[in-house]
Amino acid sequence: MNLSQTPIAIAVATTQTTCPYCGVGCGVSASMKQDGSIGIKGDELHPANQGRLCVKGSALGETVDLDGRLLYPKMRGADGNMRRVAWDEALDTVASTFSAIVAEHGPDAVALYVSGQLLTEDYYIANKLMKGYIGSANIDTNSRLCMSSAVAGHKRAFGEDLVPLAYEDLELADMVVLVGSNAAWCHPILFQRIARIKETKPHARLVVIDPRRTATCELADLHLPVKAGTDVWLFNGLMSYLAHRGARDNAFIEAHTNGLNEALAVADADCADPATVARICKVDLADLLGFYEAFAGTEKVVTGFSMGVNQSSAGTDKVNSIINCHLITGRIGKPGMGPFSITGQPNAMGGREVGGLANMLAAHMDLDNAVHRDIVQGFWASPRIADQPGYKAVDLFRAIEDGRVKAVWVMATNPMVSLPDADLVRRALEKCELVVSSDIIEKTDTNTFAHVLLPALGWGEKDGTVTNSERRISRQRSFLLAPGEARPDWEIICDVARRMGFDGFHFDGPHAIFDEHARLSAHRNGEPEAAVGGAAKSRRVFNLAGLAGIGKPQYDALQPIQWPVQRLSDGSVAGTARVLEDLRFTHADGRARFVATAPRSPAHKTCDDFPLVLNTGRVRDHWHTMTRTGKSATLANHIPESFIDIHPQDALLYGVREGGLARISSRWGAMVARVQHGGGIPRGSVFVPIHWNDQSASDARVGALVNPVVDPVSGEPEFKHTPVAIEEFRVAWHGFILTRHELALDDITHWTRVQGRDFTRFELAGRSNITDHAAWARKLLGVDDPEADWLEYEDLTDGTYRAVHVVNDRIDMCIFMSARPDLPSRSWLAGLFAKQQLEEADRVGLLVGQPIEKGADAGPTVCSCFGVGRNTICDAIRSKGLKEVGEVTACLKAGGNCGSCVPEIKKLLVEISVAETPCSNDRWVNH
Repeated sequence: MNLSQTPIAIAVATTQTTCPYCGVGCGVSASMKQDGSIGIKGDELHPANQGRLCVKGSALGETVDLDGRLLYPKMRGADGNMRRVAWDEALDTVASTFSAIVAEHGPDAVALYVSGQLLTEDYYIANKLMKGYIGSANIDTNSRLCMSSAVAGHKRAFGEDLVPLAYEDLELADMVVLVGSNAAWCHPILFQRIARIKETKPHARLVVIDPRRTATCELADLHLPVKAGTDVWLFNGLMSYLAHRGARDNAFIEAHTNGLNEALAVADADCADPATVARICKVDLADLLGFYEAFAGTEKVVTGFSMGVNQSSAGTDKVNSIINCHLITGRIGKPGMGPFSITGQPNAMGGREVGGLANMLAAHMDLDNAVHRDIVQGFWASPRIADQPGYKAVDLFRAIEDGRVKAVWVMATNPMVSLPDADLVRRALEKCELVVSSDIIEKTDTNTFAHVLLPALGWGEKDGTVTNSERRISRQRSFLLAPGEARPDWEIICDVARRMGFDGFHFDGPHAIFDEHARLSAHRNGEPEAAVGGAAKSRRVFNLAGLAGIGKPQYDALQPIQWPVQRLSDGSVAGTARVLEDLRFTHADGRARFVATAPRSPAHKTCDDFPLVLNTGRVRDHWHTMTRTGKSATLANHIPESFIDIHPQDALLYGVREGGLARISSRWGAMVARVQHGGGIPRGSVFVPIHWNDQSASDARVGALVNPVVDPVSGEPEFKHTPVAIEEFRVAWHGFILTRHELALDDITHWTRVQGRDFTRFELAGRSNITDHAAWARKLLGVDDPEADWLEYEDLTDGTYRAVHVVNDRIDMCIFMSARPDLPSRSWLAGLFAKQQLEEADRVGLLVGQPIEKGADAGPTVCSCFGVGRNTICDAIRSKGLKEVGEVTACLKAGGNCGSCVPEIKKLLVEISVAETPCSNDRWVNH
């Protein structure tokens, strides 16, 4: 059967679904256009985004093609090659091997490693199989890498993993503090809600606490560039300040909390003096005191925190130090105030609901609680229940390498790229007796080591629910037919479970799984525990009682709703905007806990061999390991290749140049990327994005460098602080190729693959001296016809070479090379690939290396939503005298959709204003 690269749509007008990217959980309206493409726009009725989408969400239609899809089950044969097999053979192999290993070595010898990309129904079945039937808690998730410190902090403070707020609280607040969050790029729709608040409430303040000056800081009233790893000092200092400056809420503390004296004693010991805190955090004392005073004097404060807090060996303490400041002021459970964990993945919250982590049970119950184990096992009627925590993500792959875990099933994630010490993951998978991968993409860094590949449904094809950062459950609905033989993850897991001889895995659709999930959340929720040895009630805030018993029609029509969910006396269903309004916490005594958070430095310090601190994170237009966003030409335009952001003075000190290549290394690994000066990195640090991998670049897996130290409570890795060294990566030439064909680049020293709209682009660099450029280029591009329409230019004095292959007056391929990295504009050349016929001026421009017509080069993309380049924006600012972002938007549309490019536009306005401001007495006039 030959499959088109275009997916087949179900015959419906419009489907309301949910975006599969970040934890904001935006509603999406998907439809099929007349030309066969997928139409994507924001769902105006969804409360999370009210019709807005960021550029990643807007470009979803470009990512659902079948190019590179895993469409059939495959198994690795004795010769090492993958072969297509029937589903029965693949599932029998997985089930029989898992069963045999469990029989010989026990249930802890097998494991599942799952993902926040799974739907809640998939997650629920995976946990039911592992914890209730196999009898091991060896199931962990890539959400361990982004939000487990928040989970642990919530449980220590509240007794349960609770995010108290709703998005509307950001609009009700008078002060928003963002800690370790580049929300402008990573949660742009949420950030735009904050930006709009500042426009409508002039008194509202935005404070950003982050070592880097990110795009988020461009809209901040105050940026505190704290030294990486010093957050606990900062917030312990704030707690001490609040306690001793009359800002504490003694009535709330007395009635609803425990542990203040112990926590405050620890905070006072090191952080009572703001000057000391400012010195340790390396921030200006006046700015620090300004923040402390503003926090003390503003009742309605929301403190949003994300990966910069969580991804640390002290991540849980950082979370609790923030929560402590809200508890001491009684700013919780009321509108417009509270600590707010901003989740990374679309269903990290849903995974938490069903016990997706190795130290949790379903429905917010605790693995180490005998009563909770009894509740879950009784409800499932399962033969056993896990009674001790399983391996957390990093430890899991250590256990695989050591041979303690002999089979692993990876679902919807790519640990070879995303985990720290990623080369250990490679060694572990190489040694593992059975590696199973459920995925939508066939070729990933992880799938290279799989023995069995199982084709899963992707976004637009699968059906279920996800839960966003504000506890809002939304439906992901299918609008595309299943391609090839791909199947839902829950169905694949159920098939394996039944083949292992287990009952309890017969479901006629995701609605039935959701109903079981909802019924478990209400089962024995709040009953006295004395009957099984406890003295308190097992009341859990997480409760979907109002959704228990719904059938398929109600499930299909389910509207976004926040838990807990109750059914009212009139039969209607009601969600809950914010929890803890009754100030009843889930600890046995109903009180919240202050947690003593003694400050400590990151586990690994810099030294002479590794003098710089590596910080990793996301960029605006890409997601995780790019298996989806890497398909989109729209998304590739903004930041096309990996980079090392370094302060110019550090670059000078270590002998690396902006635009050139550099190698960074740590005790655990190394990588190569291009150097840039983004303007926001402090001295002594470098920043590298997480997205690039061995499928998209020759040597850009930053996970290989990241140290494997984890938080002792949460198990979350320290992605934000790894000591590294940097050195020049010397090459003889730089270049790039734009081509309509696939190329083999095995002999190229350094390359990055970039998706174009009608072509593929490769950024190149090489160490070999090329004596005959024409012969080398023709061989590389596969142009062996001497009569081919081949345009070329060469300058031996500076190593410049340009060649273009034209077919039927249309550009087919081109290669540009130079001894220097400053090569011609790719955006101009990309425009030529859209032309059906080259004009004579185009041919001249190709040889000259620049467009002949003025304005033909839009420059690097700034606004991906509308495809507006830097040159276009700068030309409009200069020629039309534009002064405000709104004027740029009115003129070019740039910044008028998701708004994530607004900070960049603001910078361009400032840069041009400064550059064109006349000097007076040798000083710049300050505007």
